[in-house]
Amino acid sequence: MDGYATYMHKPMVAGIVVLLMALGVVSFGRSAEDGTEYGLGRPATDEEIRAWNIDVVPNGEGLPPGKGTVKQGAQVFATKCAACHGATGTEGPKDRLVGGQNTLTTAKPARTIGSYWPYATTLYDYIHRAMPFNAPQSLTSDETYSVIAWLLFQNQVIAEDAVIDAQTLPKVQMPNRNGFIPDPRPDVR
Repeated sequence: MDGYATYMHKPMVAGIVVLLMALGVVSFGRSAEDGTEYGLGRPATDEEIRAWNIDVVPNGEGLPPGKGTVKQGAQVFATKCAACHGATGTEGPKDRLVGGQNTLTTAKPARTIGSYWPYATTLYDYIHRAMPFNAPQSLTSDETYSVIAWLLFQNQVIAEDAVIDAQTLPKVQMPNRNGFIPDPRPDVR
C-alpha cells in the first residue's frame, strides 16, 4: 500500500509544482509588462557591481592594479597556501601545483600549473576568487600576484627576478598554451 500511496501522490505533487511555477511566471510577467514594482530591493550601485566584477579573462582583461615578486610569493605561499599544497607545491594533501612537465601524454599525467594550464591570467582569476580554501577572496591583489610569481617560478616558467602585474602576466607563455583544441561548435565563442 505504501508504494501505491507514493505513486498516487506523484501526479498531485507535480501538478502543484506546475501550478506554483505558473503563478510565479504570471506574477513576474505582470510586473515586467505593466511596470508595477513590489518595493523589494534596489538597483545595485556602481561600487557594488565593481566589487562583484572580479573575473579575469585569458587576454588579461579584468586584472587589477598591483604587483608581486617570487620572493614575496614564497612568503605568502608559506603562510597561506602550504598547509594544503605542501611547502614546495608538490606534497599536498590538496592538488599538486608544481612539476609534471612532459607527463600529459603518459599513463599518469600530472596536471599542474606548469604542465596543464594554458593561460597564466586564469591563475589570477582562480587564486583570487577561490583561495585560500578556508578564506576565499581574502588575498590582496599584491598577494595574489606574488603567489602567482612564485608558482610560475617553481614551474620554471618565469625567472626568479620577474615582477608579475597586470601588464606582465598576460605576456607569460605557458608551456601548454597550444595543448588544447578549439571547440568547433558554432554556439561557443
